[in-house]
Amino acid sequence: MSVKFEKETVKTTGATAAGVGLAKGKDDFAHEVGEALTKGGGVNGYLAVYLKQLQENPLRTKMLTSGTLAGLQEFLASWIAHDRSKSGHYFTSRVPKMAIYGAFISAPLGHVLISILQKVFRGRTSLKAKILQILVSNLIVSPIQNAIYLVSMAIIAGARTFHQVRATVKAGFMPVMKVSWIVSPISLAFAQKFLPEHTWVPFFNIVGFIIGTYINSHTKKKRLAALRRKHYGDSSGRSQSGGRPGDEYDNRPRPGY
Repeated sequence: MSVKFEKETVKTTGATAAGVGLAKGKDDFAHEVGEALTKGGGVNGYLAVYLKQLQENPLRTKMLTSGTLAGLQEFLASWIAHDRSKSGHYFTSRVPKMAIYGAFISAPLGHVLISILQKVFRGRTSLKAKILQILVSNLIVSPIQNAIYLVSMAIIAGARTFHQVRATVKAGFMPVMKVSWIVSPISLAFAQKFLPEHTWVPFFNIVGFIIGTYINSHTKKKRLAALRRKHYGDSSGRSQSGGRPGDEYDNRPRPGY
């Protein structure tokens, strides 16, 4: 009886140890993934180095970040939508143009506007101040950024006259603002709650990258479908344009920009 009890005890203990070992293995795996992504949490980790550069050289770091994300967004959207250039590649002429826009227009503009927003509301942590900050961001900052974005997209797409640029801004402003009014309050509230101020612009860049890649790929698919209908004929005779603001300046029936 005593021997049987001891054997059962050993078996139970062994099973428990195996379970602990399995859980520890999962924790070790998660830790290894985190180590690989950040190269550790120490002073030499990738994330720590990036945040240090962000504090020491904020504008330069934001320009490199925004330019890289903008070019990558265009490339990924083309790949997702199967939108190839005339030579059959996903690396279209818009990729470097978007990278230039992200580095030299979007990043400096966001740096200045968000720095002003943070300066105005610095030290004000009440709920009223946070709500007011969100309102100012959505009613002043976002409209400026979106208007500059639409102008830039029209020029990249081939608009060369004031009338063409104005038509693009007029057609695309409210749809873009509606997206901003949904995404911006949520992302800004998250930043207020969890992030230090010097990381706000890169955080907004990442949010914009995710949302922008989805919208860009979706509209590329619509544009390609419209071009196919136009190329093979549309019995309704209606215009089948689609895509991002400004794409109508380059609506030739081919599978890329």
